[in-house]
Amino acid sequence: MKIGILGGTFNPIHLAHLRVAEEVREACALERVLFIPAAHPPHKEERGQIPFARRFAMVEAAIADNPAFAVSDIEAQRPGKSYSVQTLEILQKELPQDELYFIIGLDSFRDLSLWRDYARLFELAHLVVATRPGVSRGDPRELLPVAIKERFCYNSASQTLRHHGGNSVFFVEETWLDISSTRIRQLVAAGRSIRYLVPPTVADYISTHGLFLGPER
Repeated sequence: MKIGILGGTFNPIHLAHLRVAEEVREACALERVLFIPAAHPPHKEERGQIPFARRFAMVEAAIADNPAFAVSDIEAQRPGKSYSVQTLEILQKELPQDELYFIIGLDSFRDLSLWRDYARLFELAHLVVATRPGVSRGDPRELLPVAIKERFCYNSASQTLRHHGGNSVFFVEETWLDISSTRIRQLVAAGRSIRYLVPPTVADYISTHGLFLGPER
């Protein structure tokens, strides 16, 4: 089975998250996309962040109507920071017959050298880089950290990078929806509508549980 992996804080999950998951699922012929909320994000301040259980429940609510989507609490099952490389290592052991496609944005791909054991990511899964329409990326090899460039070859026909271990890096142009979780939290704190930014089920969950009512810092 070909499984997409989409991690994030999801604080809260919104329509742009769902849309990129759907577009990558279609473009890469994935049979499932697994949403993985980060329990303790390594690159984000946790102060003021709502508990994992609330963020997990919102993802559940958001994806309930899509049989190709699922959510996992794998990163809440271990202590410490939620490093993607550790999550992929666990998934590869649990799903040895499946192909994993790790989905990230272009900005994150450019900053990959800052990630824990980033070179190992390419050994564990294919990478799918979601890019905005019209954004030129030039030669994608130039986006790779210098230390690992020699481990890849570029196929100009398919516009993919091939890692010497066999996995590939795919670039998928997404429909750009300029929605951010930060902005949603600000709107809720100000008592304004978040309709059409999140699924109705997520808006109802936020309202029912009184989330994000404090000032956004």
